[in-house]
Amino acid sequence: MARILGIDPGSRITGFGVVDTAADGPQYIASGCVRVTGEGFPDRLKQIFEGIGEVVSEFDPDQLAIEKVFMHKNADSALKLGQARGAAICAVISNRIPVYEYAARQVKQALVGKGSAEKNQVQHMVRILLGLQGKLQTDAADALGVALCHIHYQQTRKRLSGQAS
Repeated sequence: MARILGIDPGSRITGFGVVDTAADGPQYIASGCVRVTGEGFPDRLKQIFEGIGEVVSEFDPDQLAIEKVFMHKNADSALKLGQARGAAICAVISNRIPVYEYAARQVKQALVGKGSAEKNQVQHMVRILLGLQGKLQTDAADALGVALCHIHYQQTRKRLSGQAS
């Protein structure tokens, strides 16, 4: 069994989700958001670093799955997102936890079966796969989705390596 920390990075809200792998399927442990305040960007990065550090201390994950940065229309937003992502990775990697990265399309493909799926479809599948009731915070649901995507890819790699032997 492995404990996976999924992160959906953001410069204002960074979502996290913690999922255990188990023989009978993934098990939900926790999820939430690191909400940063203040206008100074370096201070916000520090808050992300410290917030994710607290999550790592509390839940002791074995692996990190994090969403890759994508370039949309605004280069400045992508750069800030990349820096927030870096702060989160640094908080985890300092604990010698391996990092795995997934594009948003990979996450959607793994959970919904379609790389162009809508956010609400991903959230719906997260609730189904983890047996959760009620509404999830968007960023926390996205982070849980990244963790579930990682579990799916790891299981697929394991099955393929077993077939190759």
